[in-house]
Amino acid sequence: MDWMYIDVIVGGRFRIESRLGSGSFGDIYKGRDLKTSEPVAMKIEATTAKNPQLRYEAKLYHTFAGSYGVPNVRWFGKEGSSNVLVFDLLGPSLQDLLESCGGRFSVKTVLLLADQMINRLEWLHSRNFLHRDIKPENFVIGVGDKANVVHMIDFGLSKKFRGKELEHIPYRENKRIIGTLRYASLHAHLGIEQGRRDDLESLGYVFMYFLRGSLPWQYASPDIPTKSRNESVLKVKMSTPIETLCEGFPSEFVAYLNACRNMRFQEKPDYSSLKAILRDAFFREGYCRDFIFDWATVGRDSMEHLGKHAIKDSEECWSQTSFEEEASTRTPSSLATSSLHVASA
Repeated sequence: MDWMYIDVIVGGRFRIESRLGSGSFGDIYKGRDLKTSEPVAMKIEATTAKNPQLRYEAKLYHTFAGSYGVPNVRWFGKEGSSNVLVFDLLGPSLQDLLESCGGRFSVKTVLLLADQMINRLEWLHSRNFLHRDIKPENFVIGVGDKANVVHMIDFGLSKKFRGKELEHIPYRENKRIIGTLRYASLHAHLGIEQGRRDDLESLGYVFMYFLRGSLPWQYASPDIPTKSRNESVLKVKMSTPIETLCEGFPSEFVAYLNACRNMRFQEKPDYSSLKAILRDAFFREGYCRDFIFDWATVGRDSMEHLGKHAIKDSEECWSQTSFEEEASTRTPSSLATSSLHVASA
């Protein structure tokens, strides 16, 4: 039960304060480092869990320590009958922010986010791992001077796709689908071993979800068995032309999704080209790279559930080459403090 964890101290240093949500494996709590008084996030999983994953996820976070756009682990260990992972408390998820903005993002905001989100996947793939659960809940914004930096979280379903000698995992079929059906790639639905192309295709569906507010196949009943639900979602996904899915939005989104769907299993994606496709739309539309996202204009009352609202507006337009540099160096419109939110898979 949730209350049993409140005020518990884990690792002799971190106090659990309140529940934030649930992740792919385990529940998420807000806590505090009693030594530094800093707020932290804590993921808790029962040691009796049928498919324990937290130790594996903690190992990955340690492997990724110090990486840009990934939270740092503070502590991992066993406390009573639970495994606990303590890491940086970040801002709200992109799903939270989408809801605060009325359920849709503008084209400008999606294109700004897309550049960073592709960068996160390129980095993860360079470390020889796939994410395999790309969805809005698994991307969160930072806080403080990183309030406009998108962070990638929840690696419980991640898988290594290359070994020590950089040999690629073999092509396989009849695999159980891993990830969230709404954003799963066509190959994942069909039971084909996932590769880098599948993470990127899933990201394309996230972009269209941000723009449209919904996807044509997301209304399959959650009450039906997973296999039937998978078939239902796949049927609609396959029968919806990409041009129809992206209708009313820049044609570059069509080009992006087509490029992802046409990749071969072991092919190394051309991340630069994928980013260039979407940057073309950004420049053609005449947007200013000011990193003022849609949520910067949302009123204080509407943002209370996400945390304290601190906005610093600026009319300055930046013209540096790298989107990523601007996001990390500029003092932007931001949410100064907030809670990490991770939803179930």
